[in-house]
Amino acid sequence: MSNSTLKQILSNIPISYNSQSNISDIEISGIQYDSRVVDKGNIFVALVGGNVDGHKFIESAISRGAVAIVGSQPVDLWNYLSLPYYQFEDSREALAYLSASFYGYPARSMVIIGVTGTDGKTTTSNLIYQILRTAGFKAGMISTVNAQIGEEVLDTGFHVTTPEAPSVQYYLWRMKEAGLTHVVLEATSHGLAQHRLTGCDFDIAVVTNITHEHLDYHGSYQAYLQAKGRLFESLSQNPKKPFFSDRLAVINKDDQSFEYLKSVSKVPQIHYSISKHVHLSTENVQHEFDGVRFIAKGKEFKIDIHSHLPGEFNISNVLAALSTGIYGLHISPEMAALGIENMQSVPGRMEKIDLGQSFLAIVDFAHTPNALENAIKTVRKMTDGKIIAIFGSAGLRDREKRRIMAETSAQLADVTIITAEDPRTESLENILAEMQKAAETYGAESEKNLFVIADRGEAIEQGVRLANAGDVVIACGKGHEQSMCFGETEYLWDDRIAMKAALSKFLHLSGPDMPYLPTRKL
Repeated sequence: MSNSTLKQILSNIPISYNSQSNISDIEISGIQYDSRVVDKGNIFVALVGGNVDGHKFIESAISRGAVAIVGSQPVDLWNYLSLPYYQFEDSREALAYLSASFYGYPARSMVIIGVTGTDGKTTTSNLIYQILRTAGFKAGMISTVNAQIGEEVLDTGFHVTTPEAPSVQYYLWRMKEAGLTHVVLEATSHGLAQHRLTGCDFDIAVVTNITHEHLDYHGSYQAYLQAKGRLFESLSQNPKKPFFSDRLAVINKDDQSFEYLKSVSKVPQIHYSISKHVHLSTENVQHEFDGVRFIAKGKEFKIDIHSHLPGEFNISNVLAALSTGIYGLHISPEMAALGIENMQSVPGRMEKIDLGQSFLAIVDFAHTPNALENAIKTVRKMTDGKIIAIFGSAGLRDREKRRIMAETSAQLADVTIITAEDPRTESLENILAEMQKAAETYGAESEKNLFVIADRGEAIEQGVRLANAGDVVIACGKGHEQSMCFGETEYLWDDRIAMKAALSKFLHLSGPDMPYLPTRKL
């Protein structure tokens, strides 16, 4: 790490601060925002969150060995051996720049591709990563699932959007040290709004879509849109890199966010569309059991595309990845197409669970109204039988989407099973009642084509019991995630294991036990 003293770190950040302390050459061993993990030689950054004020834990951080404190409120530290305190307007922004400076701004040594959107971020990030690897680039990826550094895969946590700034910068530093040249970085709205990605110096920004999600946090669709837009605005604000000066915005012409993102992107743009005549579009689309085939059509080329990922929404994700590879990274259309074909699947995205049963069992991450609609429409093309949709809606999150998702399933699926999905400290009974009422408003009938089962394991088992040959059972909302939150406790949970457990029981095979949740009837 190039910056190791307090003086060096503070001298390389672009934001101002107030302090009564002299800046010393004291050695810094790390940046922390959680007082419980502070170690000797750390800078402690006090963050103010919805429920916790980090300034209350300054004394605890000092007792654990913090040598400098950063915050956003006036604090007198002379009672703590004159420990230096630096007051910033926004301590989250300070955390990001301090972390980037501590690790020597690793993003400035690599091409950074940011992928944002409501749905499809992880899939599109994986597709771009696969194109880069196929084309021979030394590439890394930081997604909400994991961090991929060469052949090494690092888990980014149980329940995570974009990792916090110190982790992001650490992963980028590791990638730089490993000799990687390109990084695909999944950019969530929380990550952008909370400065977790500040200091990442993006070169290419890609959007999938911006639909109904996280309005509990952002307050309105416009505020949510503006949070996503920060990624695109940053392209013209970041310092130019001598090895990559071709900043690019890749925007979805088919999405309602198009006009706004087009207006805030002050760099060259590429527009993609499934049906409209833009820079990259499609023709001759064929939906098949094992994915999709189509012709990707640019101004100067046409290329046959075979993607193993099913559904029209994945065609859009493929176009976003192709646009990035061909126009942003100057990879040949043929090589980019090969990268798409090399992408076999994405964990927890339309993932088939097959134990020899006579019906399709699928686990998908669809946890928004738009994603649920796309998932059900996609599996509708896979079967002439009935669709059994199992899903819930998270507590302490956007309440409006509960109603919309229940209505969507009541209209599009043959059987709707409503169950738990991270109720957190909200009443699960109330969440399920809201969703049941919405589904019934659209004609669903309880115990006929609508079932409300609090325990997610029991819900998946019920879906399996209801399935006949040729049907589809699809569990939505959790996908790759490894836990579920009840109250303030994270219980180990994986929909894929739960589906295997339910299928094993149904088929009288040996298999995994159904993971435990506190809703289980003992």
